[in-house]
Amino acid sequence: MNITHAANQLGLTAATLRYYESVGLIPPVKRNASGIRNYYEEDLKWIEFIKCMRNAGLSIESLIEYTSLFIEGERTLEARKKILADERDRLIERRKEIEETIQRLDGKIGDYDGKLLEREAELNSSPISTGHIE
Repeated sequence: MNITHAANQLGLTAATLRYYESVGLIPPVKRNASGIRNYYEEDLKWIEFIKCMRNAGLSIESLIEYTSLFIEGERTLEARKKILADERDRLIERRKEIEETIQRLDGKIGDYDGKLLEREAELNSSPISTGHIE
């Protein structure tokens, strides 16, 4: 399939696919006799993997290194595994930080809920002297 169809199927732009290939995020895409990129199912799966990893926050540098090692073949299995394990550890740490931030936000939101209830109680218990509510 050509780059336009591949981009549409993946929810990306053709420019993004060209960029992914040019920086080494994906292995080189085969081209037809006219030099036009021809994406196969394996290419699409690789791009989906890269999209998933980028959405999860993996660095471009790590993914470029991973792709480069993948192209080198079987002898790089351990190095590729280490990259993924290191990135996984980093994501777990990031998840802990996000959970702590959510807890802090929940506490702050709770503080505002308490203040809103107090303000409502004040408004409900005071006589309306001006004819309007602040």
